[in-house]
Amino acid sequence: MKLASLKNGRRDGRLVVVSRDLTRAIDAAPIAATLQDAVERWAECEEPLLSLAAALEAGTADGAFAFDPAQAHAPLPRGYQWVDGSAFLNHGRLLQLAYNLPPIEDAATIPLMYQGASDDLLGPHDDLPLPDEALGIDFEGEFAVMTDDVPMGCTAAEAAGHVKLVLQLNDVSLRALGPREMKTGFGFLQTKPSTSFAPVAVTPDELGRAWSDGRVHLPLRVDWNGEWFGHPNGGGMNFSFFELIAHAARTRRLHAGTIVGSGTVSSAEPGAGSACIAERRAIETIEHGAPRTGFMRFGDRVRMEARGDDGGPLFGAIDQRVIAAEAPQQGAAR
Repeated sequence: MKLASLKNGRRDGRLVVVSRDLTRAIDAAPIAATLQDAVERWAECEEPLLSLAAALEAGTADGAFAFDPAQAHAPLPRGYQWVDGSAFLNHGRLLQLAYNLPPIEDAATIPLMYQGASDDLLGPHDDLPLPDEALGIDFEGEFAVMTDDVPMGCTAAEAAGHVKLVLQLNDVSLRALGPREMKTGFGFLQTKPSTSFAPVAVTPDELGRAWSDGRVHLPLRVDWNGEWFGHPNGGGMNFSFFELIAHAARTRRLHAGTIVGSGTVSSAEPGAGSACIAERRAIETIEHGAPRTGFMRFGDRVRMEARGDDGGPLFGAIDQRVIAAEAPQQGAAR
């Protein structure tokens, strides 16, 4: 089953079921008005949504219409919690080697994770407004999962039953601000502007064999200004999504709609490229003594898409442009 939130003038959008080929959709309002509503009542809503999806595939659903991903919000336009891990140790190793950074204690046994801003999650074709090119604008291609209610102390084995949806995202980073914020010990804030999501969230069964051991075993293709940048595979996570959920839930409950990210998809496989500029710059530093690739500029575009084993669409594509944020108007409310 595939779900999306279409723009309707309201912050949470309207929930629709989307066909497997992402060409058609149907309103899910009689079942759940929003994705947050659906995931909070998943035990009640899942079967009716699955029935609607089956009717859409069979061509018997009344009221079906063409699906336009440009009209999609993030599947969850705002949520109660968005936490992002760093589950690909290859990414961290490259940065440590390039910049002579000390290894992070227990990084191989305890996942790294930060709590991001979930109040303003962007859609797949929304522009990325940012205040200054000098902030080191970077994209980060990732996968994520969305949970129902997770109890405190949930184990990794138990977490498998709490994964309801799988997503694809661009975790935008401002690299010039990161070093200072990391040194404070308080974690990221300004370094992490709004995160963008592919238009469709999918139930794990839609991935077929690619969903295994709590990982998405698919390449995530990233293009920057129309040129290939990388296609690292999500199956290389050193920590599974189940382990990431258990880590986040060690000392707190996770409420339905919590999104847990994988961190930048990274692969040591030759020729796989990277899913973020910082990693390419680290590789260039290792190989040439200095980075050769700059960060994003206003007007640049990034496109990210993971497709199924059969080449068919899964989440749809993120395809967006970086723009200069408008200056606040004088006298505007704060």
